[in-house]
Amino acid sequence: MPINQRNIGVSVILSIVTCGIYGLYWFIVLTDDTKNVSQDVQGASGGVALLLTLVTCGIYGYYWAYKQGERIDQAKAMRGIPTNGNSNILYLVLQIFGLGIVNYILIQDSLNKISLTQGGNGPMGY
Repeated sequence: MPINQRNIGVSVILSIVTCGIYGLYWFIVLTDDTKNVSQDVQGASGGVALLLTLVTCGIYGYYWAYKQGERIDQAKAMRGIPTNGNSNILYLVLQIFGLGIVNYILIQDSLNKISLTQGGNGPMGY
């Protein structure tokens, strides 16, 4: 399933302007896209991940960040894209220090690169 590239700057601005509402949507889409590109059939969907993060008062978000890193590294390896193999640790550390938006940016950048290797739908999907 091809994924849409998203303009990172526009996504960040929309997250700020909408007081985080677009950020919730972006979280869901990032989760679903990384799940699809890594072919992780057992992982939580974006909606479930968001619900678990809200219910656990953010604790699930740490696990989410770690898993996103694993999925991104797996998706890159499947396509022959160079990876350091430690994205999961980087994303977890950023999440611990309250820099979740940086995780979103890094994940979206990786997804944009991955979509180029599989014929994504171009710069769409705000």
